[in-house]
Amino acid sequence: MTEQITTEPTTRLRLAVSGTFGVGKTTTAEAFSIAAGIPRTHALTSREILADLVPGKTVQELSGMELLLLGLRRLEERIHNEAEIRGSFVSDGSVIHEWVYGEARMRVGINPGAGFVLRTTKAVLGLPYRKFYRDYMDAYGVIVKNRAKRLYDAYVHLPVEFDMEKDGHRPVSEPFRLLSDRLLIETLDELGIPYNIVGGSVQERVERILKLHQLPLVVPVDEAIALAQERVRLATTVLEKHSRQMAAARTRSLRERVRYATRY
Repeated sequence: MTEQITTEPTTRLRLAVSGTFGVGKTTTAEAFSIAAGIPRTHALTSREILADLVPGKTVQELSGMELLLLGLRRLEERIHNEAEIRGSFVSDGSVIHEWVYGEARMRVGINPGAGFVLRTTKAVLGLPYRKFYRDYMDAYGVIVKNRAKRLYDAYVHLPVEFDMEKDGHRPVSEPFRLLSDRLLIETLDELGIPYNIVGGSVQERVERILKLHQLPLVVPVDEAIALAQERVRLATTVLEKHSRQMAAARTRSLRERVRYATRY
């Protein structure tokens, strides 16, 4: 698409950083936030929400209804956090993201990172519920699309440029990532919200976003990136430590593993 550059400094900018799993949304949004002096808003990660919503379970063990609960909880987080900021902000993701991930799961399977046998089993078990989930996702989509059109001034979309880090905690597959990426772009085109696709290194991304929106530099870009990477590293370390502790403490009997595998 044609690059859309703001011709004069924006008095208020509500910018959403779009992109699927593992494309660097959080680091880019955090670095841009620091460099431009604009607050970053976001939702809790799935792993953080699970500890409160369904303690003791991994995303791979969630039923279809529990996945819907997870998506709604993240939507609640986004709406609450965005409403707290009266002026400009940069959002790590946006209200359409959980809906897009739900749409992608409808097509790929509710556990896209699972093996072929489990995915096939889940697909067969889900046939009686498919119409309900289809109608639910359609209604969900209407709500989040209308909010996105009212709320965000512009989007920056980060494309899939490299393989996702295999950290054992992301229950998705490369086909799921690519489908999600395509659905995000299609949704932005449908909504008519101005957006630009921004690739390259974190520095190239941040510098281009600043230029696109004619924003003054508050913190040098290299310093902003170093600080953002350290914040993300610390947050990731805490999450991974908690996940390892949960995995070590959790034991699943054969009966429990079969039960999780054979329910939708």
